[in-house]
Amino acid sequence: MADIPYRTALIVGAGSGISASVARALAAAGLKVGLAARNIEKLATLAAAIGAEKFSTDASDPTAVAHLFEDVEARLGAADVVLYNASARAPGPIAEIDPEAVRKAVEISAFGGFLVIQQAARRMIPKGHGAILLTGASASVKGYPLSAAFAMGKFALRGLAQSTARELGPKGIHVAHFVIDGGVRSARRPDPDNRPDSTLDPDGIAQTYIEILRQPRSTWSLEVELRPWLETF
Repeated sequence: MADIPYRTALIVGAGSGISASVARALAAAGLKVGLAARNIEKLATLAAAIGAEKFSTDASDPTAVAHLFEDVEARLGAADVVLYNASARAPGPIAEIDPEAVRKAVEISAFGGFLVIQQAARRMIPKGHGAILLTGASASVKGYPLSAAFAMGKFALRGLAQSTARELGPKGIHVAHFVIDGGVRSARRPDPDNRPDSTLDPDGIAQTYIEILRQPRSTWSLEVELRPWLETF
């Protein structure tokens, strides 16, 4: 199995679930890991377990994101893997939903992705090396009722991923978008006893992220769709 050709990873929008599983897998593969979130107190246990550094940031704020990358460089060295995992929802009927809540949700889900990619690209392009991973959802490809803001953000992130992959790929930077098309298993959302493996195992999702990082550039995947083998949606 090929080694991961990267040394330092930054996860923006870190927490439990997918990002925690990816963080553990990256650390197990020998990478230094930085975990960034608005509330870093929730990251204490994970960071201690894998020896990661914690960074506080607001992914929707250009100045905060620029400072984040400066802090990461100072404490870990430049990140050559960056995962954008942040997102926000503002559910409700289209005729009633608060416009400001929608604005903020789209800023976090999509504009924040742009800010993070921009800072990562500025550092990766001169080196001709790096990987940028973006976590999508079912809403990246199909909108659901009462979920306009989430669909707007995730559709935009997918478009950003496609454009950026085609721009940065020839410069040696692997950009990949992951459509997480199903419910992710957690303590609050366990599999029903009569339907084992009917939700997505976050450790299984992380395994796919890691395998993408191992791909030779002659066969880079730009988008991967993950769904449970037994689906009802």
